[in-house]
Formats: sequence, structure tokens, C-alpha cells
Amino acid sequence: MNNLNQLIPVLLIVLTCITSYIGFNNSATFQRYQFNVIGVRYHKQYRRLITSAFLHADWWHLFFNMFTLYFFSQVISYVYGVLGFLLLYFGSVLAGNVFSLWLYKNRPSYAAIGASGGVSGILFAAIALMPQQTIYLYFIPVTSWIFATLYFAYSAWSMVHPRPNDNTGHASHLGGAVLGMIFVAVLTPMYFMRNIVFIGIMSLPLLYLAYEILFNKKAR
Repeated sequence: MNNLNQLIPVLLIVLTCITSYIGFNNSATFQRYQFNVIGVRYHKQYRRLITSAFLHADWWHLFFNMFTLYFFSQVISYVYGVLGFLLLYFGSVLAGNVFSLWLYKNRPSYAAIGASGGVSGILFAAIALMPQQTIYLYFIPVTSWIFATLYFAYSAWSMVHPRPNDNTGHASHLGGAVLGMIFVAVLTPMYFMRNIVFIGIMSLPLLYLAYEILFNKKAR
């Protein structure tokens, strides 16, 4: 079983690399399977909510996502097994894209690709399990709960104050990340409650974002 827990994430990464490479070289495939509001909302092409995770913008985008997925998948597979890993990954992909669809439902041109929602779910579930572990951000050691707080703050601010050339799918990232933390809370509440102070601090930027979206109608 331990071998299977290690093998499945690797197979997922290999499959994503293959499909992303096909998308790099075939614009028709790219257009057919990317997430976009008009395709999902108006043409009912719900497959895009999942298939977009198998496409990436470029090699760097692909490498960063797969590199992060590989290292943090080991923690999730160890705690929840291969089935838990797959449920969390694809559930986070779906959560990220559904959140994007809800947030940008009145922007038919909105489109996104990448596994970032699923990767964020895996990453932030691992952080919720071990918020005091050290992770490396561009070779710089950072305590994971501090990284998570800064990341959420940056994403929330970027969504409330969007920049013209910012092509990052912040909504997808945050949707996946939140599901990852909910996943830990539901399946392993003892871990969640043990780390509740760190998780609470991490979540403060999310509360700010929720206020801006729901009451000030920002980020839409």
C-alpha cells in the first residue's frame, strides 16, 4: 500500500505533463478543455471544471505545480491514503473552478487553466496538518503557517485590487486551499483543533476577502 501511495501521485504528475505538452502544441485541444465561464455556464460543458487541471500555460507553470504536488502529496497520502489523496486533489480542482465560476459568472470571457486549485488543496491541507513545519520558498526557509498567512493576504489583496497584467487564477488557488483545510477539519479534527490558533491566523485574510466580496462587491 505504501508503494501505491507513492505511485499514484507520480502517475498523476506524468499524465498532467503529457496532457499539458499536448495542449502546448494543439490550440484546438487547449481551447476545448480549458476552464471558461461561457463554456461551463452557457454551454453546460462541465468537463472543463476538471479537464482544465490537465493543461498549463507554459513549462514553468507546469513545473512549479508538479514540483509542489510531488513533495506535499507524500504527507497527504501517508495520512489519508491514496483514495484520500485523489478525493482531495480533484475535489480541490473542482472547488477552485466552481468558486471562480461563481465569482466571475458575469464575465463570460473569463478563462483559466492549470492544476493550481488541486495543488493548493494538497499544499494547504499539509500546512493545516503541520503548520509549524519549515518549507522552502525559492530556497528560503519559511515556517508554513507564516507562508500561508502571507500567501492568503497577497491573494486576497490581488483579488480586491486586480492588476491589468495579473494572469494568476487567485480564485482557483483560494478555492482549492480552503477545501484542503476543510478536508483536514472533517477527516482529522484532532489535527485541526490542535493547530486551530495557527489556522485561525492564516484565515484572517480570507475573512477580509469574504467581507469585500459579500458586502462591498469587490473582486467581481
